[in-house]
Amino acid sequence: MAAYYGVIKHFHLLTVAVTVLLFILRFFWLQRGSAMMSQRWVRIVPHINDTLLFITGITLVMITHFYPFTPQGSWLTEKLFGVIIYVALGVVAFGRRPREAKVRWIAFIVALAVLGIIIKLAVTKLPLLGIV
Repeated sequence: MAAYYGVIKHFHLLTVAVTVLLFILRFFWLQRGSAMMSQRWVRIVPHINDTLLFITGITLVMITHFYPFTPQGSWLTEKLFGVIIYVALGVVAFGRRPREAKVRWIAFIVALAVLGIIIKLAVTKLPLLGIV
């Protein structure tokens, strides 16, 4: 499996890019009241991509042996908590429950900031909080 590290890493990065692109695009469509939001592929493709993102992430953990909740994987622990926060903010930004546009916008902007932090953690592999 280690022989495929480069391929898996690049596929993981591709799924990250697709996730970010779809997140921004879907929010734009939602704010504009676009009919694109009711398209079947718009409801399905993000889930497929995020599943592939999750699978490649787990595969990279198995290959690199960077485990969350360990001293050498503390950056990964922070990254996982960031992903959980990002998902929660996505639920607020896109949720079916009626919300003010301002609340959705704040959730969207904070989610993008959290994505930036997640990416920084992944690139530097340096924890921001230094907590194991």
